[in-house]
Amino acid sequence: MLTVFSADLVEFLIQHWNRITNGDGRMFRPRHPYIIDIEASGLGARSYPIEVGLALEPGRRYCTLIRPVDHWDHWDEQAESIHRISRQNLLTAGQPVTEVAARLNDLLRNRVVFSDAWGVDTPWIIELYAAAGIDKTFTISSLEMILSEQQMEVWAKTRDSVVLDLGLRRHRASNDAWIIQETFVRTLAMSS
Repeated sequence: MLTVFSADLVEFLIQHWNRITNGDGRMFRPRHPYIIDIEASGLGARSYPIEVGLALEPGRRYCTLIRPVDHWDHWDEQAESIHRISRQNLLTAGQPVTEVAARLNDLLRNRVVFSDAWGVDTPWIIELYAAAGIDKTFTISSLEMILSEQQMEVWAKTRDSVVLDLGLRRHRASNDAWIIQETFVRTLAMSS
């Protein structure tokens, strides 16, 4: 069976490949990758992003709550028990989707940002930008694209050590992004 892809999809895939390789097909492995993490209203098809966090250059992070738009009405109390962000808190302290999308574009323009949960974070970012009516100016890639086998072998143990060393509460977006970034940096040093 022959699969036909649109020209737009092919162009996107080529651009994405060129961003994460050295231009010659060898994987580019940043020493300090930008990391994105998202907390959400739940885990189903009707879920939406409620908090986005970034770990950027060393010592620089960004985090914001996202005010739900009218049609974002799904709420999973089990998810709330994990991230401890109430819907009421989002309504009072969350930023409008247009402001969040514009700020992410400013911080990440033309960059590749990595996620350890690419399969769920990407749809939530797509939902955010669709609600904002703004085009995304950055690429999200799976963290696994830049991890070596040696890093993967020591990842869980190193992450647990990072959590203890940093003393951060998990399941808040910027904390999780920082934990992921620091785990990457440490595992890279171990595998070099």
